[in-house]
Amino acid sequence: MTDIGYHASHEQFAPSELLEYVELADERGFDDVLASDHFHPWSERQGESGFVWSWLGSALEATSLRFGTVNAPGYRYHPAIVAQAAATLRETYPKRFWLSIGSGQLLNEGITGTDWPVKAERNARLAESADVIRRLWDGEDVTHHGRITVERATLYTRPETSPPLIGAALSAETADWLGRSEWADGMITIATPDRERLANRVRSFRAHAPDAPVYLKVQLSYADDEESALEGAYDQWRTNCVPGPVTQELRTAEQYDELGEGVGREQVRENVRVSADLDRHLEWLRDDLSLDVDKLILHNVNRDQTTFLEAFGETVLPALE
Repeated sequence: MTDIGYHASHEQFAPSELLEYVELADERGFDDVLASDHFHPWSERQGESGFVWSWLGSALEATSLRFGTVNAPGYRYHPAIVAQAAATLRETYPKRFWLSIGSGQLLNEGITGTDWPVKAERNARLAESADVIRRLWDGEDVTHHGRITVERATLYTRPETSPPLIGAALSAETADWLGRSEWADGMITIATPDRERLANRVRSFRAHAPDAPVYLKVQLSYADDEESALEGAYDQWRTNCVPGPVTQELRTAEQYDELGEGVGREQVRENVRVSADLDRHLEWLRDDLSLDVDKLILHNVNRDQTTFLEAFGETVLPALE
């Protein structure tokens, strides 16, 4: 049976508020939480950026859910520290934490003053970081000199089973690379309005890793009426509806807002599943499941999380089961 997860957006809500939402998600029958790891929000209107690693322990203690986060090791985080943080959560809450890693965005990683390399170089740094994380989880005494430097690091506190290490991909090319890699236990990607493009991404990964799980993050906007659903998505998520890799190259929330000024409501509707009709959302999600994905993570991009969690918990999740 496919797991259904809730996306806890640290860019949009204070950590204390998100804790209430994941408790409600637990009560309403969700299985997982994907918590975002951001230093800056995507927009000044979102206005938050809580530190996810401080929050995860509280959220795991307060619920029975499984949790994951997408991290970009090798820039603001040294991979040895990421390995230690993930191992501690997994040891404290056995089998309830998974880690995803990706090549990141300048918005978050640029705060350390690092030069922002091209995608191929970021992927190479990601692969080195993954190797370091894996070796530390395996109990090795790790020394590594490359894009990442590690000197005599040993992880003494380790869980009984290591967290699944899930690669993040936004293109078929990256999905293919992840499928060929030796480090990725699975792939996480984001639903797109172009279903064939999404299906190609899944196929590209599964061609090399047919038995590995695929997690799909779905961006939607549900509200009691259609206008509120659209306006909520436009207010909170239009800066994320710009096509192409430019969104990985901007440094500040103000720059995203400037870019978002050219995004209209119909462009938002083309990129976010906007509807006040639960049957329509159910139809979309069933279509996602036909692509052979193992976990759906639902991100209601507007600010009314309570209405979304209660309605989907009562109607959509039981229908998917």
